[in-house]
Amino acid sequence: MNVASTSHRLTAAQKKFYADNGYLLGLPPIYTREQMARLNAELPHLLALLQPGESTKDIREWHETSTYLYEIAMNPQILDLVEGILGPNFFMWASNFFIKEPRSPSTVGWHQDAYYWPMAPHNSVTVWLAFDDVDEVNGGMKLMPGSHRGGIIKHKKSLSTSSVLTLELADGTDFSADHAVQFRLKAGECSLHDDRAIHGSSANPSDRRRAGLTVRYSGTNVKNDLSVNPNFKTYLCRGVDEFRHNPIGPVPTTRYGRPNFKPVSNEEAGKG
Repeated sequence: MNVASTSHRLTAAQKKFYADNGYLLGLPPIYTREQMARLNAELPHLLALLQPGESTKDIREWHETSTYLYEIAMNPQILDLVEGILGPNFFMWASNFFIKEPRSPSTVGWHQDAYYWPMAPHNSVTVWLAFDDVDEVNGGMKLMPGSHRGGIIKHKKSLSTSSVLTLELADGTDFSADHAVQFRLKAGECSLHDDRAIHGSSANPSDRRRAGLTVRYSGTNVKNDLSVNPNFKTYLCRGVDEFRHNPIGPVPTTRYGRPNFKPVSNEEAGKG
């Protein structure tokens, strides 16, 4: 899919804001309304590959077998944004749909992505691409600014049946939900956040779907623990992989497909 040629290079001010706060909003759109309409029109082909008992959150790492997702993850405009944070050498390694249908009670408790990932050092960025308009009404994400600078915080088993995560931030942290920033995105826009930033989202009581695709990128210095996640694969996005810590994945050739393995769940990879 062709995209506009508008530069998505981050300014010095944006880089500093990200370093201080752990996130970025207000970025130029990645896709136009018309382009997002076409991407949304293709999404049912992917959903049709889900097996009985699975949900949309099981669409994880399907970029390995779907050019539909791989092309989004490798969109040059997205890579320009990520390069502004990670520098010239980085790879893509994960993608995941987060879809809350209208009137969905599902929540995402406060957590840090890095707690779940058997990777070191912490040098990863998540791009959250909105497939729908997202706000506080339909369960948009919230994030605690500056929380990425506090290190990895203890997580505990969640007692909430509505949370899609079974591990959430333990009580007694120094961060208050009252200071969380509400993310608001139009379809085709994206946000960036650090792998240590504390974030979560509420239910979607509205009549609007809230769909987003997360894509994870890491500097080439980051190494995955293959004993925990043996199916881990990387796709070099920019520069060179001077460390060669991780396996390289094959580029997909089919438009829609699912991996022949089940990715390690967040709970299996987590430390709690």
